[in-house]
Amino acid sequence: MERVRQITRVNEAHKLGYIGNNVTVAVMDTGIGTHIDFGQRIRGFRDYVGDKKILYDDNGHGTHVSGIIAGSGFASHGRYRGMAPGAAIYAIKVLDRMGKGNTRLVVSALKWLISNYEKMNIRILNISVGMLASARREEQEELLAAIEAVWDAGIVVVAAAGNNGPKDKSITIPGLCRKIITVGSSDDEEGEVKNLGLMRGYSGRGPTEACIMKPEVVAPGTAIVSCKRMGNGYEMKSGTSMATPVVAGAVAVLLSRYSNLKPAEVKLRLYETSVDTGKSKHAQGWGRLDVMQLIR
Repeated sequence: MERVRQITRVNEAHKLGYIGNNVTVAVMDTGIGTHIDFGQRIRGFRDYVGDKKILYDDNGHGTHVSGIIAGSGFASHGRYRGMAPGAAIYAIKVLDRMGKGNTRLVVSALKWLISNYEKMNIRILNISVGMLASARREEQEELLAAIEAVWDAGIVVVAAAGNNGPKDKSITIPGLCRKIITVGSSDDEEGEVKNLGLMRGYSGRGPTEACIMKPEVVAPGTAIVSCKRMGNGYEMKSGTSMATPVVAGAVAVLLSRYSNLKPAEVKLRLYETSVDTGKSKHAQGWGRLDVMQLIR
């Protein structure tokens, strides 16, 4: 039922004409497939893994995430439409076909983004991947510094809380970053979770080691249907990787209405408009995303 309420709220925004027009979202992931639901709205592609020039996704994760953000729903007659079906995607492949990457490549991609985001009109960076806190301290610090630099440059960074809950202090990197918007799943304790191979309460919990509240916001992330990497079909995936683009897409809708908002102002709006779910602050942060309240 929660997912139905969430979709209803974003549909209300779409009916008002706020669909993410003139906003480009960078998706740092496994790449992107040529799904019909993206139309002509894939603005570019950079491959830090295979250095290929043509669009591809040898895993499927990045295509699914991109569809949650900006899929038009064309192939499903509108049933599986993304949060911001008017937004554009700039796909940055930093993960291989197994969903693995390395810090050096990610940092290189982030530096490129800072140098090029203005001419590409990139307003948002979605990172639905994470590094365990057990990674080498030098790697952690390098990645977190690069993520903060992206935020400071003027890009809204939205990152996953990770799927290591329900224990406290289980947020993954870069979700630990103080400045950015970290997203957890609002539906990680529902009955279907166990059947999907996830632990009840899988969404990463705060606080961080520095006692910073994380995540900031939660959104639906369980059993989300979105674009499949090949064949113009759809598939179901679950996790905070799916909740994150729900929020990134909502931010695209917000920026299509209020184009001059800075990252800190976007974060403040989420703080002011999220709906308390009754869970602990370590699990829900400020609460569940409400798109219509966000863009009011």
